[in-house]
Amino acid sequence: MAENGEEKLLAVARHIAKTLGQNDTMADDILQIFSNFDGRFSREKLSEKMVDDNNPRGCAVLERAVNSLDRQISQYVALDHPIWAHTADSSAFLDAIDDLIRTMRDWEPMAAEKSVSACLVRADDLMHQAMFRVGDEFRSLMDRGAESFELNRSNHESTGNLSFDSDDDNEENEDGLLHNGADLDHQIPVAQPVTDYDIVIDALPSGTVSDLHEIAKRMVAAGFVKECSHVYSTCRREFLEESISRLGLQKLSIDEVQKMPWQELEDEIERWIKAANVALRILFPSERRLCDRVFFGFTSAADLSFMEVCRGSTIQLLNFADAVAIGSRSPERLFKVLDVFETLRDLMPEFDSVFSDQYCLVLRNEAVTIWKRLGEAIRGIFMELENLIRRDPAKAAVPGGGLHPITRYVMNYLRAACRSRQTLEQVFDESNAVVPSNKLDDRRASSSSMSVQMAWIMELLESNLEMKSKIYRDSALCSVFMMNNGRYIVQKVKDSELESLLGDDWIRKHNAKVRQYCTNYQRSSWNKIIGTLKLDNSSLASNAIAKSMNQKIKSFNTQFEDVCKTQSSWIVFDEQLREEMRISVSRLLLPAYRNFIGRLQCMPEIGRNTDRLIRYNPEDIEARINELFEGNNGSSGVRK
Repeated sequence: MAENGEEKLLAVARHIAKTLGQNDTMADDILQIFSNFDGRFSREKLSEKMVDDNNPRGCAVLERAVNSLDRQISQYVALDHPIWAHTADSSAFLDAIDDLIRTMRDWEPMAAEKSVSACLVRADDLMHQAMFRVGDEFRSLMDRGAESFELNRSNHESTGNLSFDSDDDNEENEDGLLHNGADLDHQIPVAQPVTDYDIVIDALPSGTVSDLHEIAKRMVAAGFVKECSHVYSTCRREFLEESISRLGLQKLSIDEVQKMPWQELEDEIERWIKAANVALRILFPSERRLCDRVFFGFTSAADLSFMEVCRGSTIQLLNFADAVAIGSRSPERLFKVLDVFETLRDLMPEFDSVFSDQYCLVLRNEAVTIWKRLGEAIRGIFMELENLIRRDPAKAAVPGGGLHPITRYVMNYLRAACRSRQTLEQVFDESNAVVPSNKLDDRRASSSSMSVQMAWIMELLESNLEMKSKIYRDSALCSVFMMNNGRYIVQKVKDSELESLLGDDWIRKHNAKVRQYCTNYQRSSWNKIIGTLKLDNSSLASNAIAKSMNQKIKSFNTQFEDVCKTQSSWIVFDEQLREEMRISVSRLLLPAYRNFIGRLQCMPEIGRNTDRLIRYNPEDIEARINELFEGNNGSSGVRK
């Protein structure tokens, strides 16, 4: 270091004398002043290079230095075996490069002199040869070092081999390091399966990292930053891309992802989730750590190299997520799109920490953009669900007034979706979409965005069911249909997160609707029948009364038989509701019937015809009522 400083000092002194000296005499005077000022500035040392440009000895000292360095460096450049195979060779080679860098830097201030310039051109050519060879050594070190790597837990208490490849063709070499059966020189080592993400991969041995750092330091000092970064990123990029490939994730274009059959895409999404987590939580942080060690002291070079290493794999991961985001809005895709959205959301802290430098800013921003696009896709899927409900046609009536498939589909869909309530609330709260205000009351308008969305879908479903109920010609069956579907909706709401989203008031209101449908059914089915049992209290003659009651009991028998025959094929899927309806009908009908037949049996005009007219005793009536709503085809009302 002292010699280097003295050389620089002498070079500066010579340059001052040469610049200020208008002639040789004046230059000699200046040299004499320097010599008297400091003993290090002897006339001999200062005069060595103080010659005129026309003097062939103008760069004699520089030329001698370049010639010496040429001999040293050329012998290593010409070697047919790795220089870093022997520590002595690598140290001597680096020392020679250091001398060449220092020589060129010291003489750079005098580059305007032709003789010096010519020598510097030759030195620069020598530097390119040295950098080319040292770049090869850099690559060779990385390739050899990457044949093994250690796995360190964050607490540095355990180490092991890591690979994402589950093949059984791995075997141990003499050093106990895993490799594939093929020639190691042509293999890219990759990581083995992991059970958690609390790990860091030391992809290169510490000795190799130290050697790479020493080479990088020389290449940066010589102005070959981009070349060094290129060699480094090429090697590490291969490792990274192959590691992600071993996780099963294919390299697919956005167009290829969108054309995949949905079942295949579902499987690919599962592989993507695993690959994204391993990449962002293990592989990328490990690459960041390695970059920082190799390019220690050179932040810009480390940042550039890291970006080049990770860019391709990151774009591959993000492009897949983007393809999912811009794909079909079919409702059945919701749950996998939610998986991708949640994975990307949960990895945002890793994106922020790993891609924190200026070179990676574009990758970080792209991740945020695609994450938001996935949120838009989720909102779009719910819009498509709304359209599906609106467009579902009122075709054939559901037999027996049972559950309509659209009711079962929508309610089970929403229940499943609400298992990701936190995510959906985040998605809808970030949305600027506004549910039509004419469809919402003030209470809903003040609710969360997701509550509003769920309430809106419920209203669409109810409107669609009301339209479908009009297919039934029998008003009583229409009421049973609405009662069945309304009851199913309320129970599914109460059995899920929908209950807290929609609120107690919503549940009370819709329970009241179900009760009203039940009342409507009774009115449509039984009021007329009960009307036939109404006793005539007029002042008619007993014969006339007997004749009227005779006609009424016959009419009752016919109507009751028809209702029971018809309604035994109707379905009420909910056992409790079915029992409540039977009890309600019995309480409505049996008192009137008992009173009627009691009066009928007391009339002497009827006489022995009583047993023939009274076809049902009260127990028979109750038994027939208890056969109602069972359905001829139980599948039409099975609750799922």
